[in-house]
Amino acid sequence: MLPAPWRVTFVTNPDECNLRCPMCATHADEARAVRPPGAPRRLALPDVLRALDSLPALPREVVPSTRGEPLLWEGLPGLVHACGERRILLNVTTNGSFPLRGAESWAWLLCPMTSDVKVSWGASDQTLDRQLLGGRDPDRALADLRTLLRVREEVASAGGNRCAVSLQVAAREENLTDLTDIVRMAAAEGIDRVKVNHLQVHFPSQRGASLRRSAEAARRWNRAAVACVDTAATTARRGGGQVELTGLVDLPEDGSPPPRGTCPFAGREAWVEVDGRYLPCPAPAARDGLLPWLGSLSTVPLGEAWRGDAWRRLADGWPDLTPCADCSFRSPGGA
Repeated sequence: MLPAPWRVTFVTNPDECNLRCPMCATHADEARAVRPPGAPRRLALPDVLRALDSLPALPREVVPSTRGEPLLWEGLPGLVHACGERRILLNVTTNGSFPLRGAESWAWLLCPMTSDVKVSWGASDQTLDRQLLGGRDPDRALADLRTLLRVREEVASAGGNRCAVSLQVAAREENLTDLTDIVRMAAAEGIDRVKVNHLQVHFPSQRGASLRRSAEAARRWNRAAVACVDTAATTARRGGGQVELTGLVDLPEDGSPPPRGTCPFAGREAWVEVDGRYLPCPAPAARDGLLPWLGSLSTVPLGEAWRGDAWRRLADGWPDLTPCADCSFRSPGGA
């Protein structure tokens, strides 16, 4: 177990997003139809900063909201400035619509203070991208992406931080043959990385889109992954080098589940849920209360909880916990 978490994720505003991506467990139309009524839940910025300052050592990175659109959280500008004062970098994933401020303003705020800005991308085909990104305007999204890249270079050229800019893609049946075109687009635009995740099936309507549903689908995924690697290796990237690819790990072609590796999170990272609970990882089992209780903002400072017996027992003993046995986050390439 690390003396302090190297990264802390705060689930700041999971109920707020301006898109309706069909695969999203929180904001798809199917999810919104069963969401309990009530005001959006949000973490307060002072609580976030108290949690950070309670740690025995500050983390290298802070992630605001892995669910919901972080650029809609009213505390984000303040968190950027506070992390700057503490010399902590942010790692931000956005749906690429740059709400409230627009791409130019957000880019000037984020680029000097982030390690990576990941922009969700559905496809290089505009019709498919609009469908998979819940109605996002593809022309506007590309223009905004180019604005982000331009500002990133201006900040770096002036001697400031050079943040990475990545595309985050959920691989599924609809965009499988489009993945190589996304890699080519990324190279042409000067994107640093394409991070490919497998579709996580939250609704029955999405089962047929999963590339992990059958041996035949797994074989096609494996061929597409090889094609992406070849494309990255043979396509010159604007600015030099080649596009980095992550998540392109082979699936077993006999239809069996992917092999499970070690846990990348237990005893290394910390999550603070929107209700204040401390979690060891992003797995649904943790959110659903199926892992040991670690404390909350209202009961114990994060630093004290991290040093406590409960967190240490979990970090050492997660292999014996039933929810961890088949956790997809332990798969090569991640969930």
